[in-house]
Amino acid sequence: MATEIKAPVFPESVADGTIATWHKQPGEAVSRDEVICDIETDKVVLEVVAPADGTIASIIKGEGETVLSNEVIAQFEEGAVSGAAQTQAVQSEQKVEQAASQTEAGASPVVERAQPVSDQAPAVRKALTETGIAATDVAGTGRGGRITKEDVANHQTKPAAAPLSVAVGERIEKRVPMTRLRKRVAERLLSATQNTAMLTTFNEVNMKPVMEMRKQFKDAFEKRHGARLGFMSFFVKAVTEALKRYPAVNASIDGDDIVYHGYYDIGVAVSSERGLVVPILRDTDRMSYAEVESGIGAYAAKAREGKLSIEEMTGGTFTITNGGTFGSLLSTPILNQPQTAILGMHKIQERPMAVNGQVEILPMMYLALSYDHRMIDGKEAVGFLVTVKELLEEPAKLILDL
Repeated sequence: MATEIKAPVFPESVADGTIATWHKQPGEAVSRDEVICDIETDKVVLEVVAPADGTIASIIKGEGETVLSNEVIAQFEEGAVSGAAQTQAVQSEQKVEQAASQTEAGASPVVERAQPVSDQAPAVRKALTETGIAATDVAGTGRGGRITKEDVANHQTKPAAAPLSVAVGERIEKRVPMTRLRKRVAERLLSATQNTAMLTTFNEVNMKPVMEMRKQFKDAFEKRHGARLGFMSFFVKAVTEALKRYPAVNASIDGDDIVYHGYYDIGVAVSSERGLVVPILRDTDRMSYAEVESGIGAYAAKAREGKLSIEEMTGGTFTITNGGTFGSLLSTPILNQPQTAILGMHKIQERPMAVNGQVEILPMMYLALSYDHRMIDGKEAVGFLVTVKELLEEPAKLILDL
């Protein structure tokens, strides 16, 4: 008897989704909890798994079609196994028996690794599909031998034996649809530039004190806490302290009302294959440096694999973005509405600076604070940025709560 396969129940903030990929076609056998379909929403990619062992009877919603929450997308035959699947199982058993006989004879066993695309993370599946590379051709370096996106990229960069099929001077164009996440990000960024009185103020910070402290304690920090000591924890803690002193920067605008938040949820912008995502560190005033570093590391790993949940990206009272990881020296970050401010970090660059009448070469970083002038006055914005600068140049103040 055929049963219905339905789309997951979407959160209230997600109206609908799009069928991104069907990993199984009608008549193909599937195992319980095997991923059969990806549904892309404005924020995350949701996986649909098989409810039991059986076969896909029919597909109701094809790739590219829009689906609603809990809508039927396919029909499923529980317990039914196609002839092709049985043949495949027999062939697998024969390969194992052949490998065993070779081992008994003293020969090295050769067993083909079967890692179908559907068993991989969403980001890996997308990379394999776009490049046309078979999962069995890629050596996995992840946990348990799983394939990562970097493995696919490294496999793709290997020199090909076949000659180039593109003639010299030929101009190539490739048109691909924009992902729902990238479209949503584009809409929000455009709305922020059109509907806010956005202004950016700049300052520069001497990173030498933080760099020296990090160099001195990074090994002991990693040994004690199991997390690497980076710069982001210093920035998150400095921003949190500055937000306490300037509550307007931690506020948001809701219609004609100003909402002052008594908590500090810092969003950290992360670049992913599908677009820009901003996971949230909750209650950063209560977090230790180790908890901040571990949280950011976990979010970055989830973003690369497309595993971030909607709850992890919802909310936030302030955002930090780091264009310096890509070499940016200066930029004007765009507000992440309904927040009223965002801090932009940049590349650390050695520059000659005048210190007590002497010229010294110091590692400097430009900081940029974009803010909504409807809510935040220039005095508050500059004061906030100067506070962040002072706390970073004297990190002992952060630790001693001065």
